[in-house]
Formats: sequence, C-alpha cells, structure tokens
Amino acid sequence: MEEADVLVDEPKYRIRATHTADTITVYQAYRPEIGLPAARDGRFPEAWKRDRMTWIKPSFLWMMYRCGWGTKEGQESVLAVEITREGFDWALRNACLSSYQPGLHTDRTSWQRQLKRSPARVQWDPERDLRLQPLPYRSLQLGLAGEAAHRYADEWITAITDVTPLARQIHGLVREGQLAAAECLLPAASPYPAGDELLSALLG
Repeated sequence: MEEADVLVDEPKYRIRATHTADTITVYQAYRPEIGLPAARDGRFPEAWKRDRMTWIKPSFLWMMYRCGWGTKEGQESVLAVEITREGFDWALRNACLSSYQPGLHTDRTSWQRQLKRSPARVQWDPERDLRLQPLPYRSLQLGLAGEAAHRYADEWITAITDVTPLARQIHGLVREGQLAAAECLLPAASPYPAGDELLSALLG
C-alpha cells in the first residue's frame, strides 16, 4: 500500500499491533550489550534496570522513527518483544496519561496524583510512514515503571527477537525508493482487540 493510500477515516487514537490470541508484540531498541543477550536468552540481562521506566511501542514504524532504523547511538539493537495480552491489558488498565488534558482530568493536581501512583503511562505520538514522516493519526507508547516494569521483565515476556536485520533491510529498500517492496516486509499489524475499551479513559 502506498503512503498516499492511507485511509483518511483511520481513528486518531488506536492501538495497531501484531498480536495473537494470547500475545502482543512491542518494540524497543537498546545498545548491543543489552539487546543481543536479551534476544539470545529470551529475557533481559542483569544490566537491564528494573527500577527505571521503560517505554514499549506496538508500532514498528514508530520504533524505526525513534531509533533511526537502528542507527542512533545506544539504540543499535532493535527488539521485537512478545508479551502476554493479559500483561499488556493490565498495564493499560493501570495507566495514566503522561500529560495533563483539560476536560479529561478534573484538575492538574488530581492528574499529578494519579500519575505519581500509576505504574504505567500512556503517550500518543504521530504514527509514521515508511519515510518516517508523521501521519494524521497517533501511535501508542506505553511507559512501564515500578510494578509494571518488574512484571514486564519477569512475567509477561514470552519471546524476544532481534529484528535489527529486518529494520536494515526495509530501510535499504526505502532509500532505493522501493516502497512497495518495503511495505511487504513490514510486520503485519491490525487493531488490537478490546483496545478502544481499554483506552476509554486514556484518549487525550
């Protein structure tokens, strides 16, 4: 599908992801010292800090935008992390928007209290096309901290795959102007089941 064919009626807020009946795939990028052992062992190494917030992204192309197709310093190892839908849904149910939204939140103080106690944060950023240009609808980022980060690392992960070679292959095709070929290599994504319901209080 060419970029000009993007549906104009695509909802502004929607979780688009690769998923099965039991799992959802999210993307992260790390330095090789973290990413390579994580992909090899199917879990994050000891150097991965559970006491820091970690951001997971269901959108492959938004991850490519963030890490520059795996070329940015400290983000050279791109991972596809398959986690349980049960865990992902738990994070959404316990999340707070990362920014204050008048009309959605009662006031800034109550939002700050909610943000402080929430183990997960939702942020919406413009989705990206193959040239990494912004699209008129948004892509989800989910920040995990505290209990959520621990659950993510120790309970939710079912598989970790190094997709750096795929990122480089697609990037090469894009640079050559072969967008149709690049499109065919993108991980298949579709609307996440129950996503609208889970996000009903998080549509900023």
